[in-house]
Formats: sequence, structure tokens, C-alpha cells
Amino acid sequence: MSLFGRALFGAAQTSRTLWFGAQYSLAQRLAPPLDGPSPAPGTLPGWPLILRDLRGLQRQDWQNVENGYYPPPADILASPIKMLRNAARFIRDVPAVNLRRRLKANSDVFQDVTTARRPRYYMQNFHYQSGGWLTDDSAALYDHQVEVLFTGGADAMRRQALVPIGDWLRVHRAEGRQLMDVACGTARFLHDAKRAHPALHVMGLDMSENYLRKARNNLRRWPGAFSMVLGKGEQLPLADNMGPDLMTCIFLFHELPRKICRRVMAEMARVLRPGGRLVIVDSIQIGDHSPYDKLLDRFPMAFHEPYYSDYIRDPLEQLGIASGLRHHNTRRAFFARVVTFDKPDRAS
Repeated sequence: MSLFGRALFGAAQTSRTLWFGAQYSLAQRLAPPLDGPSPAPGTLPGWPLILRDLRGLQRQDWQNVENGYYPPPADILASPIKMLRNAARFIRDVPAVNLRRRLKANSDVFQDVTTARRPRYYMQNFHYQSGGWLTDDSAALYDHQVEVLFTGGADAMRRQALVPIGDWLRVHRAEGRQLMDVACGTARFLHDAKRAHPALHVMGLDMSENYLRKARNNLRRWPGAFSMVLGKGEQLPLADNMGPDLMTCIFLFHELPRKICRRVMAEMARVLRPGGRLVIVDSIQIGDHSPYDKLLDRFPMAFHEPYYSDYIRDPLEQLGIASGLRHHNTRRAFFARVVTFDKPDRAS
């Protein structure tokens, strides 16, 4: 890539950080105070460290582009009108989120008439977000909310899964292969995967019809090259060893009860084809980056994350190994950990 391309990418990422960081600061000013004792001075990471780590993620993101793992992000220079519209929608929703936070109102969606078709753990207002996972408005706003939370770094963290996937495909080729993303949401990651590997057929599975509808729209430029399935990760509608060659699961495990984490991991291991690869991107865990450990403990206080405290102390590597997978490696990418597993071939 040219020096100009690198400079343009860096400038766009800096603008992105400032844009989402300003919205984060505004939302924090409007938020009610957290319950519990204040942290001792110096125990939480300051903004200089966080921004330094974010810049490290952005440099890695560009290095991956230069190494051919994926093309430059499609929306790195997003439409100003779209950016303003999403920001306005986000700011309008902040008072409703703060009211739930103040009242500890985290189960509005449990009154939804469709609850009988979904597990109880799912029927909550995670992050105190309006509509939980069950409205078109939530599906339209969610990706922007996550970018605000991570100061513009969420997409870059997701894209890190394309590195171990790309390494696998450089050996096995993409033609005739299938990638399944469990809890695909609005298919932000699958969109990047299709741009990087057009020959790859992609499948998304999610429990929200609303998010799947948004996902289909996000992948509409590839008609016939993707499929969307309404279902849950702990009960995949696939036969043993006859599923996809590649599987991903991005920012799901920290929102699952401990016993469901084990079932989802076991299900993915069950259906993944022998010789295939599973890549999980999720929140860092205790010990991954010690300056952030206290921040991880406080995160559930600001956002409704009922299973997060268990998640950060239950290493994903152990879950995968217990399910019969071979741990390949683990990498940190800002606030995310990228954990790669391989399923032993029948002959091995």
C-alpha cells in the first residue's frame, strides 16, 4: 500500500476516534453515578493508556490490510449525513438508557409476546439498551452504540478474526468453503468477511428476527452467497461434523450464563467439520492485560451485564479444550481477545 493510503487511513481513524469519543464523553456526563465505592486513585487505566492501546489496534488493522488479510474498511470514510443521523439517534436514546440504569430496569423486553420462543437469559435489556435485541430500532442503533463504547474501535476488533481465518484459507482455499457466524447480529463481521473472501459462502445465526433482517440488508450486494438462520448457539441445527469449515463467534460469550457458555462451545465443536477452525472474539478476561483488570470488574456496574463477572474469570481456552478442540493461539486486540481453535482431523 502507498504512503498516501497509510496516511489517509491514519487520518480517518483519528477522526473516527474523535467522533465517537466525543459522543462517549457526552453520554458519560449525562449518566447517573455508579453504585458502590469509588475506585482508589490509580487503580483504573487512564485515557492516555486506553488511547495508546487503541492506536495500537489501528496500526495492527492497517498492517493486516498491507499483509493482504482484508481490504481497507468500506466505511472508514462514512457518509457525513449517515454519521450525523446515527449520532442524533444515539443521543436521543441516552435519556431512556439512563433512566433504566437509574431504576435498574433491565427486563422491559421480558414482557414481549415472543418470550416463549426464547430462553429467559436472553430476554433482558443488556447494556440497558432500548428494546433489548427485539426491535428494528435496536438493530439500527446497536452497532453505533458499540462503536461509541469502544471509541470507534469495535469494527477493528471484529476484523482481527479475519487474520486466523485468512491463514487457514491460504492453505485450504475459499472456493466451496462455508463460514458460519454464531450470534451474527447485524452481520457487520460477515460483511467484512465477504469483502475479504468473495468466494466464501457465509451463514449467520441469531435469535433476533430484527437483527437478522438488518443482516440480510447489510449483505444484499451478495445475493445467493449468504444465508441467515433464526436459532440459538446452544442448539445448532446441523449434524455432527457436517457443519461449516470455519466458524466465528463475536462478543457473545460474555452475555451468556456459565452453563450456556459450555453448551455453545460444545455445539460449535460438535458441528464444525474435522480440520476446521473456530475463532472467538470477545472481551478480554482477567490477566489478559493487568492494567485493565479493575476496569473489567467495574464494567457490569455501568452496563447491565449479568454474566460478565463469571465470564472474565472463566478462560475460553479451557472451554474449547474441554469440548475436544485444539487451542491454536490467543491474541489481545485492544479490549478484545481473539482465541483460535482447530478441530482435529479424523485422521489425526
